[in-house]
Amino acid sequence: MAEIATAILMVIGGAFMLLAGIGIFRMPDLFMRMQAATKAATLGIGCMLLAVAIHFQDVSVATRALLVTAFVFMTAPVAAHVIARAAYSVGVPLWEGTLRDELGEKQRGGEGKGKESAGGGSAYGGSSLRSDGDGQ
Repeated sequence: MAEIATAILMVIGGAFMLLAGIGIFRMPDLFMRMQAATKAATLGIGCMLLAVAIHFQDVSVATRALLVTAFVFMTAPVAAHVIARAAYSVGVPLWEGTLRDELGEKQRGGEGKGKESAGGGSAYGGSSLRSDGDGQ
């Protein structure tokens, strides 16, 4: 029974990791790529480490696997958020189909609701912090 549970969790974890890899290639901008990779990879790692804990049936291995899982679940989203904020602040462009630049609105004081009101209709919702002189 443990072998079946281990195999199922490994397949599910592998599927999440595959989706994370596909998301990195298929998503149009850095921010969407980071979101796809962080969420799917975190779930994939969690499933795989749970499979390891079930497979070895040892308290010390299970404890380590659960602690690593908890560490990844706590740090991966925070790290992705910090990296995304840093990328935004240095002017990494948003996807052309982005409907709303909430961080740009917050930095400008909350005026406007969409990219049309953010920075004169720029497709990237540019604020003065994101202007690099060539319209992006």
